[in-house]
Amino acid sequence: MRAVLQRVTKASVTVDDKVVGSIGKGVCILLGIGSDDTDKDVDYMVNKILNIRVFDDNGVMWKKGVKDAGLELLCVSQFTLQSVTTKGNKPDFHRAMKTEPAKSMYEQFLQKLGKTYDPSKIQDGEFGAMMIVNISNDGPVTLELDSRKFSYDI
Repeated sequence: MRAVLQRVTKASVTVDDKVVGSIGKGVCILLGIGSDDTDKDVDYMVNKILNIRVFDDNGVMWKKGVKDAGLELLCVSQFTLQSVTTKGNKPDFHRAMKTEPAKSMYEQFLQKLGKTYDPSKIQDGEFGAMMIVNISNDGPVTLELDSRKFSYDI
């Protein structure tokens, strides 16, 4: 499971000229579900998203996560995060989970977020829809999250 987390001053999702999700200060999460993702990936992502320290506390940087700060979350499903772009110029989406199981896992992700955090502070887009996502990135702070352990050769 892959995510892009952006610290925002505000963010919203519009579908067919209607705002379906909107938040003030908090984080916007773009979430891509892979074909081999499991419950462990969901648990990892929920924990990481709620607790990664991207907010200041009394002028001290990187001290609070969205949960500690009591801020909002906007979640947007985005299968394109699972693309492979190493061959040719056309993205390959074969690593993305198929629509129905991905929708189920995305709903499971939202439910676990709501059980771990205040559900009234969690908004989302519309799974599978063409969405306009407006993000006012704060900082800018943008982090890539991946539920799979990997390392880079340095």
